[in-house]
Amino acid sequence: MADRPSARAVIALVTDDFEQAAAAEAAGEDWTPEEETAAERPAAGEDWTPEEDWTPEEDPAVRPRGPVNGPLEWAGYGAARDGAARRTGEDESVLWGTATVGGRRCVLLAFEFGFLGGSLGRAAGDRLVAAYRSAAERRLPLVSLVATGGSRMQEGMVALAQLQRVAAATVRLREAGVAHVAVLRDPSTGGGWATLGAGADVTLALPGAQVAFAGSRVRPRDADPSAYTAEDQHAHGHVDAVVPADRLRASLSLWLRLLSPETDGPETATPATEPPAGRSLPAPPPHALGDVRSAPGSGWEAVMRARDGRRARAGAYLDAYFEVRAAVSGDRAGGVDPGVECGFGVHDGRVVAYAAQGGTATRPAGFRTAARLIRLADRLGVPVLTLVDTPGAANDAEAERAGAGPAIAEAFAALAAARVPVTTLLIGEGGSGGALALAAPGNTWATPDSYFSVIAPELAVAILKRSPKQVPATADQLRLRPQDLVELGLARGIVGQPEAPSV
Repeated sequence: MADRPSARAVIALVTDDFEQAAAAEAAGEDWTPEEETAAERPAAGEDWTPEEDWTPEEDPAVRPRGPVNGPLEWAGYGAARDGAARRTGEDESVLWGTATVGGRRCVLLAFEFGFLGGSLGRAAGDRLVAAYRSAAERRLPLVSLVATGGSRMQEGMVALAQLQRVAAATVRLREAGVAHVAVLRDPSTGGGWATLGAGADVTLALPGAQVAFAGSRVRPRDADPSAYTAEDQHAHGHVDAVVPADRLRASLSLWLRLLSPETDGPETATPATEPPAGRSLPAPPPHALGDVRSAPGSGWEAVMRARDGRRARAGAYLDAYFEVRAAVSGDRAGGVDPGVECGFGVHDGRVVAYAAQGGTATRPAGFRTAARLIRLADRLGVPVLTLVDTPGAANDAEAERAGAGPAIAEAFAALAAARVPVTTLLIGEGGSGGALALAAPGNTWATPDSYFSVIAPELAVAILKRSPKQVPATADQLRLRPQDLVELGLARGIVGQPEAPSV
């Protein structure tokens, strides 16, 4: 991207208001303005001298500490910093404070790429850690507007070590049950991408932005340039959405609504030690077809109805259930399964997370994305709805190499560990473990157009060496109809039937 707006321009683009953190708050808990002497302050400009009368009140932003040329005494570093300050009007590569986006309060930090390429040094690390800490303490979501080339080489390993500090701050933010949304501007490379960007709960990117661990000057000469773009990172499951600049404020506003449902009231001063108490989930989505038919008379009829292309699919249920929703995309391990949709939505004024199978064989990336969604919802105290509809887990060679078994195990574990309410609606095919991995134990419902089976009837016939003519009879033996599931205690009821209780 040739156009690189300043940090303050991007802040103005996405916020209703912004209040920058004061000097002591920005510096970190172990520093106060009184500890800084005139001799330690780097020059703010060419003609500044220690004799000039400066007080912290005149400049609310913290000034870099330590030797003028940094911890390595890198020749010319102080002058370079001064030049960057004159060009940008900022005294460091990171600024942060509190902001309002779409009426929602948040802690917001932004990188100024014009200040030494938005690089991370000790002072920038102080500010990042302070922003994370403030978000956790105030129980406000964190928004990061990232634009950085990586760690500042003039500060050597001191700069690189800031990544460990950011990682520790990320853990504390997650433990507090506070959400983090990152926006990747151009460029977002090096440790800034590998900590703030990739470590966020939801990661958005501007079109055409460079997004990669390797910066433009350190990549192999024969590398495919498309691999280092926001679009390619999205295609491979590392970015949730690529959002044009003119839609960024609206997108952030929606995500803050979805990921911070408990922040409508006054700010809480004490950090949370666990997610908010789980709330009961509203009743499952109603049957999306206008006429709810009776349950199938035979096992084979149940299978045929579930496989009927005219029945409602996950998208119809989600559209009917949610007033508004936004999707998370990708497993953060290089994969995206278009047959699984995950995200957060609003139903009857309440936020609910969802993971929905779309009727295709679920790939490893789909299971991992669902597990990622469930873990995030659990941490934020948001109830989860899963829609089960798959003939089973993908079983081709590519799926096996991508870790089908471990991915299914991850989904099972995420559901088993969830402390929030999880409700499942079986809306079509329930094919073996690939379907069961997203089914809530003890809280699964079924529609009349569904079945759940340990194995597909055709495969059971093949294993048992029966005649293909015996497929319908075998389907009956498997007791896979919705009413069979209720009788066996595997489903709570059939949605749409008069006797089905509310959740």
